[in-house]
Amino acid sequence: MKDRLLSLDAFRGLAIGAMLLVNNPGDWAHVYPPLLHAHWNGWTFTDWVFPFFVFIAGMSMAISLGRRAQAGADRPALMARTARRALGIVAIGLALNLIPGFDLATLRIPGVLQRLGLCALLSAPIVLWCRPRGVALWAAGLMAVYAAVQLLVPVPDADGVVHTGLLEPGKDAGAWLDRLLLDGHLWKTARTWDPEGLLSTLPAVASQLLGVLAGHVLLSARQPAEKAMTWVVAGLASLWLGQVLDTVLMPINKSLWTPSFVFAMAGWALLVFAVFYWLLDASPRPLERERWARRAHPLVVLGMNALFLFALSGLLAKALIFIKLADGHSLGAALYQPILALGLAPENASLLRAVLFVLAMYAVAWAMYRKHWFVKL
Repeated sequence: MKDRLLSLDAFRGLAIGAMLLVNNPGDWAHVYPPLLHAHWNGWTFTDWVFPFFVFIAGMSMAISLGRRAQAGADRPALMARTARRALGIVAIGLALNLIPGFDLATLRIPGVLQRLGLCALLSAPIVLWCRPRGVALWAAGLMAVYAAVQLLVPVPDADGVVHTGLLEPGKDAGAWLDRLLLDGHLWKTARTWDPEGLLSTLPAVASQLLGVLAGHVLLSARQPAEKAMTWVVAGLASLWLGQVLDTVLMPINKSLWTPSFVFAMAGWALLVFAVFYWLLDASPRPLERERWARRAHPLVVLGMNALFLFALSGLLAKALIFIKLADGHSLGAALYQPILALGLAPENASLLRAVLFVLAMYAVAWAMYRKHWFVKL
């Protein structure tokens, strides 16, 4: 525990806390506006959450795999271990999607955990067998291939009309590929496309590889202040590049995970992590580090069991919907009634319920932390 990097755990805790908050409103018809995704192009605070998770996974991979590979560890054995973990994450995601109907014919195959698992599986060999320059080239190459397919390959939409480079819901090349290979197993809200589809996994891997590069900076022999400044400069440059690509190539779009989105979100991740790192691990003032460590402790607690909390929250959210009481109402609706009775505006009531859900998950995380229960695959 003493050797763990508080800033990385706190950053991960911020990401899982935010994900729990945005995924569990009291009423999807009255979501607190800042907790909504951008309708299509552009981004909001909510669009930070998933790419932050992917970026953090890249930093962790640089620490866990990259350092061992450089020290001469058995690379094939590390790859096999990572593959088992990645496939386990995918399996958990699929299992959650099966609940409650357990109908394989309509199972949604893509998903958040599935993407995290695939990103880990595809990133691992690059991290194990490539130096930082090679990692950067792979990230650039994956984004270039993705952009070329999206902009240059003519594909039919769901109505059979052929388009080239049309980046609208269900009409892009990624949506066509998902319908071709996963028809009937896509996001039920859209049916003709999926925000965690196959093609957009390529730039998502690039997001993870940018996190790997940030992790290499962390492992370098640079002074802490120099590391923090490197992330700040790189973050600002990444934000700028994201805005440029938004104008000249493809718009910032989370559902498509465009290259501009990759750089914009990596830029924000670098800046946020630089702040965490300086306050919790690198500040030359020990008393100040201790003070900020106490303030950030709830985030650290959440970050120590992030994947477990995400899976548990998904299971609990489904249970609240599908467990019916004697009067026919769901358990979730019954628990929401006291909040509605407070007389708050619908959006504020929805926000309060989301906050209470996060606090409930924090209670679980705190109990596990106190007992030193850390769930890992």
